[in-house]
Formats: sequence, C-alpha cells, structure tokens
Amino acid sequence: MKFLDECKIYVRSGDGGSGCVSFRREKYIPLGGPDGGDGGRGGDVIFEADAHLNTLIDFRYTQHFRAKRGGNGMGKQRTGRSADDLIIRAPVGTIIRDDADGEILADLTEPGERIVVARGGQGGRGNLHFKTSTNRAPRRSDPGREGEELWLRLELKLLADVGLVGMPNAGKSTLISKLSAARPKIADYPFTTTTPNLGVVRADIDRSFVMADVPGLIEGAGDGAGLGHRFLKHIERCAVLLHLVEIDGLEDFDPVARYQTIEAELTKYAPTLASKPRLLALSKIDLLEPEDREVVLGWFRDRLGDDLPPIFLISSTSGEGLDHLRMTLAERVEAWRNAMGESAHDALMDAPTKAGRGAVAEAVAEDAWDDDEDDADEDGVECIWVRE
Repeated sequence: MKFLDECKIYVRSGDGGSGCVSFRREKYIPLGGPDGGDGGRGGDVIFEADAHLNTLIDFRYTQHFRAKRGGNGMGKQRTGRSADDLIIRAPVGTIIRDDADGEILADLTEPGERIVVARGGQGGRGNLHFKTSTNRAPRRSDPGREGEELWLRLELKLLADVGLVGMPNAGKSTLISKLSAARPKIADYPFTTTTPNLGVVRADIDRSFVMADVPGLIEGAGDGAGLGHRFLKHIERCAVLLHLVEIDGLEDFDPVARYQTIEAELTKYAPTLASKPRLLALSKIDLLEPEDREVVLGWFRDRLGDDLPPIFLISSTSGEGLDHLRMTLAERVEAWRNAMGESAHDALMDAPTKAGRGAVAEAVAEDAWDDDEDDADEDGVECIWVRE
C-alpha cells in the first residue's frame, strides 16, 4: 500500500428536490384545492474518521464526490424522498481544510468522529404553500436549493505518543522493529525509510504507547531540504520525542554536532517542537569499548550542559539498554496523559477545529481499532501491531 499524506478533492452536496404543482382531483370533487408536496432534502457530505485507514491513497483515484439530489414533491401532499448522505472515510489524524482560504474545517482525531463539510440543499415548496384568499389555485412551486460545493485539501498527521527522529541511517527503523512488531524496510544505506512507520510498544501488561519512525532528517530539513516538511509534520502531535544518534566510532566523528543539527532543524520548522519533552538515545554502542562510551558521554555533557536531555546508551543489535528505554518512554507518556487530564487523542489536537459553512462535528464513541489488519506492505505505514 502506497503512503499518501496530502491531497486535494472536490465535494458537492445534493440539490434539494423541486416542489410539485398538483391539484386534488377526486370523484365528486372536480375542483379540489392545491395539494403539491415539497421536494426532498439533498444529501450531506460527511467525513468520518476510520481507524482502519492509514493513508490518503484512495483519494488519488477518486477526487470528485457528489451527494445525490433529493426527490421531487408529488401530489396528495407527498414530500419527495430525502437523499442519502455521502460518507467519505478518512484516516484518523486527517485535517480538512478549505482549499480557497486554508481554513481548518475539521481535525479528525477520534475513530468514528464525523464532520459535515457540505449541507444538502433544502427541498422546494409545493404549490400548497402558495394558496391565498385571492389565489385559490396557485400554479407556482419552488425549485430545490442548490447544494454546497467546495474544494478541500486533506492533510494527514499521524497520531503517535513518541516521535523517533534522527539523521539517515541512525538505526531508527531497527529500533522500532525491536521495540514493537512493526517491520519497516531496513538496509545499510541512507534514506532507507521513505515513509513513516507506526508501531505499538508494550511496556507491561497495563501500559503501551504508539511510536512513529519518520524518514531521516538532514541539515536544512526545517526549510524543506530532503524530505523536509513532508514528514516533520507527523511528529507535531507526539507527546515525547526520542532523538537517536548513532555512535559508530570516534575518528572523524562528531555525534554532538549531529544532535545539534537536527535539534536546530526541529526548532526552525516549528518552535513548539523545541519545547516538547525529549530523550536522547545513543545507538550502536556495541561497537564501542566501555572507556570509549565514557568519552562520548563526556562530549555531550561538556558541550550541552544544562540543555542535555536524559541520555541512554542502547544497542538494537544486542538489546542492551532497550528495556530501560522502553519503560522510561512509557512513564513519560503516562505522565503526559495524566497531566493533560484528557484522553491521549483529545490532547493531541494542536489547534481548535473550525467548523465552516455550518459544519457540525459529531463525536461517535466506538472502538474501531482492528489489530488484524494486514499492514505488511513496505510502502505503507506499519500500523498497528503489538509486541507482547
């Protein structure tokens, strides 16, 4: 499954049905009054958050969505049939914007959440409504009102508790494959990861969290270099950042500079990222002797001083330090959730929803997660498997 996180689509709600011009004609009542019914309501266009989806790829092949028109009114005061609403399913974490002005119409953060983006037109009035004391046989009716139409821009921001960042080939994909059951592509060359990967990390029987591995960042990523803005947005909602720096030798190697480069790019992209809680993990330490490890730690302490986050020495190959890192991440995520006082997904909303054009948000309480979904394709998001 290909990963697509931005797209543009056209939606139009249904027109209302036309009112009817009709007169009562029955035996012995040849000159009955008007009895034309009203037209039916046009269908609404509704977005629904679907936890089984993790990409916007379906919108690449279908970009125009039109709800049906309401039925016309009929004689004997019969109202036309209201059209069915058009339900468009999108992944949880999708932001819906009006393409004309960029206004946020909705931020779908809960499975089953619904938002009406275009209201169907009202049905027209039948001639029964136009009867007056001076016009007993009106031959007038209203056409149905037109539906709303607009171009929308959909933007997917993955919902995860922990965001995994670092330079290319730092071992991020290997780490997430060890902590969870996600199976991203792993190879010994830079930029192996080209799409985000999600995995559920089980800390213990009662605690788990979602980790997101985004493609490697380079200098200038905050300005769009490399994969740049394309994937930095996926860590904006994370509660904790885990910065991974590889340690594969001491000659001609400056891990502190690598750390500072990525931190500067995160701050440049979004200042809010600089204030997020973070942990620093030095990977591939199995390649260093014990005395060399202390040398590297000394570099970080001397050059970062009070800005040094909690630091962990890990090896995804040998498993050294992974249990301690897993439990610490779980504690940080749990503390963040408790501090927010709301569910994790409620807290992940980074901006209030603006319901434009009469849009109405409707929360639907249902647990739609499906752990049996087959997400093994390399080109898609690895979501969501749990390692017990």
